[in-house]
Amino acid sequence: MRVNERIRVREIRVIDDAGQQLGIMAPPQALAIARQKGLDLVEISPTAVPPVCRIMDFGKYQYQEQKRAREARKHQKVIAVKEIKFRPKVDEHDYQFKKKHVERFIAEGDKVKATIFFRGREMAHPEIGRRILDRLCRDLADVAIAETTPRQEGNQMHTILTKRPAGSKAPARQAASTKAEE
Repeated sequence: MRVNERIRVREIRVIDDAGQQLGIMAPPQALAIARQKGLDLVEISPTAVPPVCRIMDFGKYQYQEQKRAREARKHQKVIAVKEIKFRPKVDEHDYQFKKKHVERFIAEGDKVKATIFFRGREMAHPEIGRRILDRLCRDLADVAIAETTPRQEGNQMHTILTKRPAGSKAPARQAASTKAEE
């Protein structure tokens, strides 16, 4: 953002501190008006033809911008990716325990990377790991959707689960349960 003497164009459109358009003029003329009022000439739209400049207190403007940025940062939610690790021979209790952790992370608004680690001869049977990840996706269909399909990279297979968007319903499983109740 260019200010005062740094504005180097032939002519600019000037807006005064009250918001009134003063018209198109040369930068030195606009700068003289700004100096009379004890303010700065600030280029607010450099891509317009001619560029638009405003007469304002630049220090106050910078402070307001910083305040707005701080306020925006305060209200944003940083989404973290949490990782839950499984083994192909995971016990039922361990599976349920880790599934509860996944549900909690998703409820908190984070994404979850579910990973299956293979060792040695387990690498020969990736379908076991795929079944565990598919089961996890089915069990969590009410609260989460799989952002990626299970994919194997080296000695591990993983998928990323994210919160189900509000308003969308769980697929076929929910429809089947409502038909069974009727």
